[in-house]
Amino acid sequence: MKKILIVTRNFPPLWGGMERLNLRMAEELSRAAEVRLVAPDGAEKYVAEAIAVSPAPLKPLWRFLCAALFRTWREARSWKPDVILAGSGLTAPMALAASRQCGARAFAYLHGLDITAPHRVYRMLWRPALRRMDAVIVNSRATADLARNIGLKQDIFIVPPGVDLPREDELARARFRDACQVGNRPVLLSVGRLAARKGLREFVTEVLPRIVSEIRDVLFVIIGSPPSKALFAEAQTPESIKQAAENAGVGKHVRFLGNVSDSALLDAYAGSDLHVFPVRHIPNDPEGFGMVAVEAAAGGLATVAYATGGVVDAVSDGESGTLVPPGDTVAFAEAVCALLRNPLPPERIRRFAKEFAWPRFGEKLCQCLLS
Repeated sequence: MKKILIVTRNFPPLWGGMERLNLRMAEELSRAAEVRLVAPDGAEKYVAEAIAVSPAPLKPLWRFLCAALFRTWREARSWKPDVILAGSGLTAPMALAASRQCGARAFAYLHGLDITAPHRVYRMLWRPALRRMDAVIVNSRATADLARNIGLKQDIFIVPPGVDLPREDELARARFRDACQVGNRPVLLSVGRLAARKGLREFVTEVLPRIVSEIRDVLFVIIGSPPSKALFAEAQTPESIKQAAENAGVGKHVRFLGNVSDSALLDAYAGSDLHVFPVRHIPNDPEGFGMVAVEAAAGGLATVAYATGGVVDAVSDGESGTLVPPGDTVAFAEAVCALLRNPLPPERIRRFAKEFAWPRFGEKLCQCLLS
């Protein structure tokens, strides 16, 4: 059986899209290979016993990088893996260095921002390492283009993140609406970290007033919090979004739930009427994929999104939602109102999400790493 060493900083006990992805990456690969991890302290609590973890302190960043480099080097020398996989561009240099001294193949899974990060030192040291990997795996066609734009000429495999396919729960919608006391109001949902590129402040200022003028009782529910440990990510605070909504005259149409449990999130997908994803195009801060749109689709919830970055791979226009030209606030509002009045069939939306099931993600990843 082949041996795969994964080295990553994006892993539980932190929780977010990249952390969930790397956790499932380890789990899926462990079905076809022996897997070991170099990951932050506490990671061992979240993986099966068969996956050995060599922990490194999460903070500060320099300490993690030093400790992870030493542990990756040690695992490479003693365990001699066939493949060393960096869970993001951040850990690519240590994966590359360790692979060269044990004869392993070096891969990196790239998400978008880890290619375009504007920090000068990052560009001087990390980008050359990416160019020397044996191959890279990316989450979307847009991220593949970003990789080529910085001179990556090796094989670039596109393997989008996966999604859990929840069983339909007839009581979930009522649970969500009772818990939030929203009655029969049309509910728009946003899920994710409140990064600037998510465009929520701009949405409540420029789009939501247009929707309210057409559908007066609409409610915009926001689940998530500002990014606290993400590299290079600019945040929009809940307070700034609330103030923007108040200034636009739609403050009473916006409600924050903060971070919620996995079960509550599933209820939110079931209990909402539409997921909105107003991602902005910001140079050097791309939306690499848009996992939340696929998660919404798995719950039968359609998405309206700007057609930017990897979002075009995460939303199928007319099948799982509607894509509108980037920055076209009028078209966005019109698309939201149209889908609230004439929803897409949930069965069609879920059919799209099935293409991203985690087992399929694992199969594609194994084909890239082990063939």
